[in-house]
Amino acid sequence: MAMSKQKADFIERSMKYWNPGKTADWQRMGVDLVIDRREGYYLYDLDGRRLIDVHLNGGTYSLGHRNPEVVAAVREGLDYFDIGNHHFPSIMRTHVAQMLERLTPKGLKNTIFASGGAEAIDIALKSARHATKRRKIICIQRCYHGHTGLAVQVGDDRFSKLFLSDAPRSEVVKVPFNDLEAMLEAIAVGDAACVIMETIPATYGFPMPLPGYLTAIKKACEKVGTLYVADEVQTGLMRTGEMWGVDTYGVVPDMLVTGKGLSGGVYPIAAVVVNERAGQWLGEDGFGHMSSFGGSELGCLAAAKVLEICARPETRSQVHYISAYLGSGLRQIRANYPDFFTGIRQRGIVMGLEFNHGQGAVHVMKHLYQNGVWAIFSTLDKAVLQFKPGLLIDRDMCDEILTRLDAAVGQAQAELFGRKASAPKKVQKPRSRRLAA
Repeated sequence: MAMSKQKADFIERSMKYWNPGKTADWQRMGVDLVIDRREGYYLYDLDGRRLIDVHLNGGTYSLGHRNPEVVAAVREGLDYFDIGNHHFPSIMRTHVAQMLERLTPKGLKNTIFASGGAEAIDIALKSARHATKRRKIICIQRCYHGHTGLAVQVGDDRFSKLFLSDAPRSEVVKVPFNDLEAMLEAIAVGDAACVIMETIPATYGFPMPLPGYLTAIKKACEKVGTLYVADEVQTGLMRTGEMWGVDTYGVVPDMLVTGKGLSGGVYPIAAVVVNERAGQWLGEDGFGHMSSFGGSELGCLAAAKVLEICARPETRSQVHYISAYLGSGLRQIRANYPDFFTGIRQRGIVMGLEFNHGQGAVHVMKHLYQNGVWAIFSTLDKAVLQFKPGLLIDRDMCDEILTRLDAAVGQAQAELFGRKASAPKKVQKPRSRRLAA
């Protein structure tokens, strides 16, 4: 589809006034997306082309773009609330904090609000250092926790070194994911404030923790007084089939970080939920961290509705249904292209699709885009496509996504390996099961 003059002019202005590097990269990868209208799980390009969104901006739009219930809650709240004042007790902040105490693992009690996930990570790391009086942080190599001060230090070198924010080994120790021996060795030294982990590392392509891996890490932390921080920004809020990813692995963290989807994609908000030890500073000096927009009352209106929707039994049932349905369809597509589409990483609707080429996911992304689906490669492993459908999609949309994916994988394989792309095979529907109400 030829680009309109309107879009071409806009992209040129984006290059000039916004982010030239990122804008140019997308053009090189064959993605000329400029998002215009959006509704439910659909995005509409500036030229009017419709895309099914299975990127969801990292789960920000798990409940869909402009979810009617979330929009209504914020719109109604605007008759009474504004951002609020972060210094004082707040009706909505207290309400959401109570909801989080009820919905998070046992022992997590107080909520500290932030305006975004990276700020919330910073809060968690500062809290760990205060509680333990230790400076060192243990994290995963090639992980991602955001781009603010402490968060970027415990992320991949690509981002920390760019701004001279990489920390010395005396402060940050990075170990390979799923290397339990290396992790236990680092923890056993006994000088770390915390271990921070995404339950399933998103930007690294959602590699799944090996059986017993997370529980062994938590047990080792308890032995030496090191805190365990669960980064649930992308895996929380029912995306794994339970409210939090750690719930599916039987791990009770000392702190849990949530963000992205907590906003409903309508108003920014993130939070750290801490146990008594991790939150000691709240009683000593409640002014220790301040955030003008952290826990804004409008954001709390959105968060309260998101938590309510995610906690509904029918939402959980729907996630379990579509994860099984999509998993079955993905296995059929993989069987169609066994030399190229080599693996499926899945926990609920947290999915990474593996391809047998270092840039395989970039090519599949491009062809998916041309076929009307928006998904994104994993920034830190471009062989893996992040595949993140929404919590509330129905079976018809699952079928449409699978059909378009089958076509895109075939086209990407042909582009990379010179094989003729066959007509997309019909993806057989899994045995009919009644969709959750």
